[in-house]
Amino acid sequence: MAGRHARAALVGREEDPPRDFDLYLVRSDDDPDRIGRTTVRLPPELDYLSADDVVAVSGDGLRIRVLWRHDSRQNSILLTERCNHYCLMCSQPPKSGVDDHLLAQAFELIRLLPRDTVEIGFTGGEPTLYGDQLIDLLRLTRNLHPGSEVHVLSNGTRFADPDFAAAWASVDNPNMMVGIPLYGAEPARHDYVVQAEGAFNKTVPGIMNLAQLGQRIEVRVVLHKQTAPALPEIAEFIARNLPFVDQVALMGLEMIGLARANIPALWIDPTEYADQLAEAVLILDRSRIHTMIYNHQLCLLPRNLWPWAVRSISGSAALKTYRCPGCNQEVRPGVAHVVAWPVDGPDGGGDERRHWHSGCWQR
Repeated sequence: MAGRHARAALVGREEDPPRDFDLYLVRSDDDPDRIGRTTVRLPPELDYLSADDVVAVSGDGLRIRVLWRHDSRQNSILLTERCNHYCLMCSQPPKSGVDDHLLAQAFELIRLLPRDTVEIGFTGGEPTLYGDQLIDLLRLTRNLHPGSEVHVLSNGTRFADPDFAAAWASVDNPNMMVGIPLYGAEPARHDYVVQAEGAFNKTVPGIMNLAQLGQRIEVRVVLHKQTAPALPEIAEFIARNLPFVDQVALMGLEMIGLARANIPALWIDPTEYADQLAEAVLILDRSRIHTMIYNHQLCLLPRNLWPWAVRSISGSAALKTYRCPGCNQEVRPGVAHVVAWPVDGPDGGGDERRHWHSGCWQR
């Protein structure tokens, strides 16, 4: 089989194979023998692959992993499954094994991505465990994709080290944002949720260190039984102590990962915290902090909260072409994106709905 960084051509059923490619892929209903060169037939579940997607193919051609879908907005690059927290609702339960191959794969993937890639997300585990290696990856991303929105998920504790915060800032990418969770207005609640003693007293100074260096910051709050009752206090803490953050994301609980095992400690009906959510949004809005509510059905939200509700459309559900108000460019079919509508419009927005690129909406 072809080696790393190989260029592969996806050949349609009635097409002749182009020349000078290292590997050829054909659909599940095509005959690979007609190509006459190194060819892999895709399984039916991968017939959706299209131009500029990135895949990893095992040496025997029997295993294919999709690393990147160019027309999707749900791509994220997993850098590690290791983490120094053990959040009650973690969607990616931490593992202790060495998985540096994921970082090496990320370097390769960044080099392979098309230059018109709109958005690149890095997640874990805890990506900052890599230290300077993460900084090198982010610098490579900036150099190869200077126009891409870059979003990194982190628990924020590493930024309490001024030297690491300075190294992060040295990447000098105005399109880079870090998403950091905050689950309480005081240490006890936050540390309990993340299952790491002393985490609050590192996360908050870390956020402040980044702010002093002019870095873009998103504060994320996952809403569940441990956090929802304290939402007004958390919002007040952000408004008073962290008013400089670029945005706050209030996110409904997703029943995946550790959340399933911890349902008794986490589950609360969204209607039970509607008042606290409304109060928190009002506090943040009065402080002019861009606030978004994710993963909530409109029927569960008071109507006065609809202006802050964000509906995310998956790539598979995006079937039409729209015009993004932020950049005036097309949102193509198959591209996951954000839908917004005015509060005084009909339910769901009707004709007033606007479809935004995720990166444009966050700006």
